[in-house]
Amino acid sequence: MLINTPNGTITIRQAQETDVSAFRELRLEALQNHPEAFSSDYSLNLAKPLSEWSDRLQFQQRGYTEMIYFAISSEKLIGMTGIVMGNSPKTEHGALIWGVYVQPHWRGFHIAEGLLTACVDWARTRVVKIVKLAVVTTNTSAIRCYTRLGFKVYGVEPQALYHQETFYDELLLSLST
Repeated sequence: MLINTPNGTITIRQAQETDVSAFRELRLEALQNHPEAFSSDYSLNLAKPLSEWSDRLQFQQRGYTEMIYFAISSEKLIGMTGIVMGNSPKTEHGALIWGVYVQPHWRGFHIAEGLLTACVDWARTRVVKIVKLAVVTTNTSAIRCYTRLGFKVYGVEPQALYHQETFYDELLLSLST
């Protein structure tokens, strides 16, 4: 998928095993710059060996129940998100989108929408019936993005995240596919 922006054309594509170092760098950037928006912790992820990051990108070994998408400009990763299907017969009809992140100077060009659309399309090819995600209630631009794509709020998880003596609630959203 291609997205034309005033700053150039962005490619949205599935992650490849060769992306491991750039994936680690982008994910750590997201966790460090926006700790209130992610349940994963920067320090814990920083300490992980590169082999763990590589394992995340080896989809064939997991039966393709998870996929990560990257937004790329001039061969540099500028955005990412992942999707994972339920892992039992009772939950495999659903999938969860996680880790949506676009570098600040690329925001406002609908790159997150492209990443999310790729995830939803991936889910549809696997006959997933419902895709869910969570977003902190303070992230109004992300909430607008998700609702533009048709996601609907179905609940709020109070005090879902805790960072620097502040609790953050998360909106729970879903999209029927």
